[in-house]
Amino acid sequence: MISDRLSTIVLAGGLSRRMGRDKALLEIQGVPLLKHVTDRVLPFSQPVFVVTAWPEAYQSIVAPDCHLITDEISAGPMMGFAQGLAKVETNWILLLSCDLPQLDQTTILRWIQHLGAVPETAIAYLPQGEKGWEPLCGFYRLSCREALQTFIDQGGRSFQKWLQTQVVEVLSVEDRRVLFNCNTPEDWQQVSDQYK
Repeated sequence: MISDRLSTIVLAGGLSRRMGRDKALLEIQGVPLLKHVTDRVLPFSQPVFVVTAWPEAYQSIVAPDCHLITDEISAGPMMGFAQGLAKVETNWILLLSCDLPQLDQTTILRWIQHLGAVPETAIAYLPQGEKGWEPLCGFYRLSCREALQTFIDQGGRSFQKWLQTQVVEVLSVEDRRVLFNCNTPEDWQQVSDQYK
């Protein structure tokens, strides 16, 4: 069963500097973006962890099945991932940022169904873009934990640099709009216009 072998970590600890307000609380048709993302994965993944520096701000908007982890370090997405990873027991972990408004359940399910074909040597199954890997919308094996911690202990904080040293399988994405994340007011306006 899918839920027996997949956990999800959603990162919601960023400061949203470019957006100018908390991205996780931006609403799509009355639904906060964080809830929009967690609701997409709940049918396929148990548990779902949300790593955030502000758990009290999100407690009332996510489903009871979501577990809030307090990001006490607030040192970027890699550190947030490591904190979430410490709680995981499943073989596969889906890592997502909280600002993926176009991520849909059909796409997630299609990706999950391909996990069995990922070579054992690969520690991650990620989309690739023009600038490198898309580390905040893809899958990691629990076995990556030791390599990740070693990289962090050596002062590393860049997903791209860490992934360059690892075996990663390319996750094919048919519609790249699902990877669109909202970093600026202009990004958000583009998304909002689609729901008018």
